[in-house]
Amino acid sequence: MEPSTVLDQFLKWEANEPGRVYLLQPFNGQYKTWTWAQAGDEARRIASGLLSLNLPPKSPVAILSKNCAHWIMADLAILMAGHISVPVYPTLGADSILPVLLHSEARAIFIGKLDDFSAQEEGIPASLIRISFPDYGTECEYRWGNWIKEFQPMGQPYLWTQDEVFTIIYTSGTTGHPKGVMHTLGNVDYWIKAVLSELKVPDHPSLLSYLPLSHVAERWAIECTGIYVGAVLTFTETIETFVKNLSDASPFLFFGVPRIWEKFKSRIREKMPDQRLDLLLRIPLIGALIKKRVRNKLGFSKTVLFYSAAAPISESTLVFFDKLGITIRQVYGMTEDSALSHLIPPGENRIGSVGRKMRGVETRISENGEIRVKSQALMKGYYKEPELTALMFDEEGYLKTGDQGEYDPEGYLFLTGRIKDQFKTDKGKYISPAAIEMKLLTHPDIEMACVVGAGIPQPVALLNLTEAAAGKPRAELARSLSAFLQGVNAGLDNFERLKKLIVTPAWTIGNGLITPTLKVKRNELEKRYAPKYAQWYEERATVIWEE
Repeated sequence: MEPSTVLDQFLKWEANEPGRVYLLQPFNGQYKTWTWAQAGDEARRIASGLLSLNLPPKSPVAILSKNCAHWIMADLAILMAGHISVPVYPTLGADSILPVLLHSEARAIFIGKLDDFSAQEEGIPASLIRISFPDYGTECEYRWGNWIKEFQPMGQPYLWTQDEVFTIIYTSGTTGHPKGVMHTLGNVDYWIKAVLSELKVPDHPSLLSYLPLSHVAERWAIECTGIYVGAVLTFTETIETFVKNLSDASPFLFFGVPRIWEKFKSRIREKMPDQRLDLLLRIPLIGALIKKRVRNKLGFSKTVLFYSAAAPISESTLVFFDKLGITIRQVYGMTEDSALSHLIPPGENRIGSVGRKMRGVETRISENGEIRVKSQALMKGYYKEPELTALMFDEEGYLKTGDQGEYDPEGYLFLTGRIKDQFKTDKGKYISPAAIEMKLLTHPDIEMACVVGAGIPQPVALLNLTEAAAGKPRAELARSLSAFLQGVNAGLDNFERLKKLIVTPAWTIGNGLITPTLKVKRNELEKRYAPKYAQWYEERATVIWEE
């Protein structure tokens, strides 16, 4: 395939199949649709509006909105106008939005589908030009609907080359202050062609967009791949309508983070306990009917491929779904390498592995066990951070992932921990928490876990329980967790064994303890709870509730 850009691909479908439906946006349970021609017409008019602002070429333009059809059209309009997009996580508070907008030097911002814009508005500098999407309740000085009426569609869009930076994607802040990752259109083109060669995605598949488009994985895998293959792209309306929207779309590919899969598992278990499910699955005809019913109830009646990424997923969850005929394969990557360097292709599986390296990806394991990768999809660098950029690469141009791992003889990669997550107990022993956390996540009542313990003799685990566990008596949970802990510790070295399990209040995006991509912010948990480690360590109870 010849080199191309995502805009080239959009223009191809706009010209060749203008009447084919492209975007489906639910409003009050009903879908509004845009064909490729209609989406192109709106994007071209909005691009004309952007040009009327007389911004300098390649000006950063932010998008603050949940996923929706207008998000995609705004992104296309920014491309057409020759500006640089800066996606902002729609769940961030004002104090987190402001640093991103200031650091990126954004000149304008699209404001769209949000839960509570009034609580976020203070994070937008008064100097920024604001353009509001229609239909979502926010009205700014410049309005999408007015621009659609006022401006004619742009003729020839800006002619991008593959080596130009077209977007700055800010990391979700798992390990500290978010950084602006610069990506080129060549990164996207290389990534998508490598993925399509592995996954064999047909033209015009159904796809669902629900994970944040401000994250590189959803942006590349759903928006950009969807444009390359001419997908029909459906959005979700609310959390309450998620299952219906998923069922309506029944996407060819479903990509979920571990927390999503855990919620699906809890939902299935609420309807049918494990023992009964296992019994029925062993009966051939009934087992086949149950598998079909589960897929249909979850919205996967036509879904072919299932993937999980962004954080480790427990092997017990992978096994649970596999017995239901839903084979979840893993992928591995980070924002800096376009969120994909390894994957398990269709027809293969290796439970616990994050996959084999993809076409064109070179890897090495450093002396300290760090995974390092090199490909044409690597970031151009961190925006305005040349020194930090330099630290991310070794002398041969390999990206330092910060993750530790090892390959099996067949080339499957298994993650073993993160270098920065290691800590030392006061016995002088280093603990790598990731493997222990994965063991903890096999308990049906544990949704998230974070093993800590710097400065105390043995580590302890901070836990968040599932919604289903919230209704159980504490005494019953304490007995179950204590017995479970004995089994976990039996498989650990003496210095790794957990002294206590601490059940803490909910970890949410709002309280800053998980990222917008639902990953645990270890550093924030440490800040909040480190002063209590010694006190917990001395308590008699094995399971402690922290109010």
